[in-house]
Amino acid sequence: MRLRNIPGADEAIAESTYVIQRPKEFRGKWNKVFGNNNPVHIEVGMGKGKFITQMAVRHPQVNYIGIERYTSVLLRAVQKRKDMEELPNLYYLCIDARELPEIFAEGEISKIYLNFSDPWPKERHARRRLPSKEFLNRYENILIKNGLVEFKTDNRELFEFGLDQAEIAGWHVTASTYDLHHEAKMAAGNVMTEYEEKFSKKGNPIYKMIIRCPDRC
Repeated sequence: MRLRNIPGADEAIAESTYVIQRPKEFRGKWNKVFGNNNPVHIEVGMGKGKFITQMAVRHPQVNYIGIERYTSVLLRAVQKRKDMEELPNLYYLCIDARELPEIFAEGEISKIYLNFSDPWPKERHARRRLPSKEFLNRYENILIKNGLVEFKTDNRELFEFGLDQAEIAGWHVTASTYDLHHEAKMAAGNVMTEYEEKFSKKGNPIYKMIIRCPDRC
């Protein structure tokens, strides 16, 4: 589906106090941005921000950064944020995920969330898939020792691709399910995204895996 461009989105994002401008300047110093040493979790491809916003509300002891490449999508999260109470533990970045190692230092991130990522179905685009080994290498560069990546999708092929890539890259699969909403242990505390609500209402199973950084991490 073609992304609809919203006039004025670029300007609104550039002016928003919720969006960190020039994030590369804060590499290795994100604790100063938040004013504390709490763990930092990021969501790569946050969409309209429902998931990460709810996570920030539920877990004030964790700092969250939502990452979205497209200003027209991020704008929706920014607009909703204005109507909420202050959340000092949540900021946004408008960047390409390939820049992650330039923005976060080694061991600066505790957990990464990938929710309903673009499947990039053509084989020649496999490197663009967020659970690919190329991206896993980027995540490894910024995660703490034993850091985690949590990945949810309704796309079985992408899910199985992610499991295969984790094995190839030397990551440890700590948990996985082909039916998240019917597996009580993994579903405990689950926060649904907009897509998750949409697909689950249609009866589509939701797949989830939790993988741990390689021992060398």
